[in-house]
Amino acid sequence: MPDVAYRFGRFELDYDTRQLLSEGDEIHLSPKAFELLAVLLTSRPRAVSKTELQERLWPSTFVEETNLAGLVAEIRRALDDSASQPAFVRTMYRFGYRFVGEVVEADVAKPPAPPGPRPCVVYEHRHIVLMEGVNVLGRAPDATIQCDVTGVSRHHARILVSKGEATLEDLASKNGTYLQDRRITSARLSEGDEIRLGKACLTFRIGPPVGATETVTIDSRGRRQR
Repeated sequence: MPDVAYRFGRFELDYDTRQLLSEGDEIHLSPKAFELLAVLLTSRPRAVSKTELQERLWPSTFVEETNLAGLVAEIRRALDDSASQPAFVRTMYRFGYRFVGEVVEADVAKPPAPPGPRPCVVYEHRHIVLMEGVNVLGRAPDATIQCDVTGVSRHHARILVSKGEATLEDLASKNGTYLQDRRITSARLSEGDEIRLGKACLTFRIGPPVGATETVTIDSRGRRQR
């Protein structure tokens, strides 16, 4: 995905931070619904077939067509859109979907990293510095922090970093997200907190300590830099 924000109506989608905003306020979408909206935006004005969308959202996995329709319904609810009189997502009968709203693409100006200690998580002897915005944890290849172990969902949880504070949020995972052995939906993180996703255990830190085995920094595109 290009490093731009997509603005349409009162909404803005930033793929790098994986945020959908409405006049500055974040609207929560499931990871698959967010991905679907991003695909439709970047493919416009072309109509995208259901087959292509299923292959992109669920590669090498067979899913019922109703799964895709459910994601479209979630997007329409978030955008206050109508299936019968769509302003943004139009159903192409017996084919797929097309984004029909007027879109303005704008370069994303990422704020400079704040001075001082940076929040990070320790996982498998690595210190992974968290970027400002959304950091997704899970088994999926596009996750910011990949935890490919038993019990972890593809997009299991996320850590939102904003103004020096970090919040852990569960993404409707199958086995739940635990903070200090307590299952949570959303909770503020503090120094030394233990996070558990399935069999993956991570520790939240404010800045990597002396003698770290390995430090991994995530850039604005979610790629690891060493």
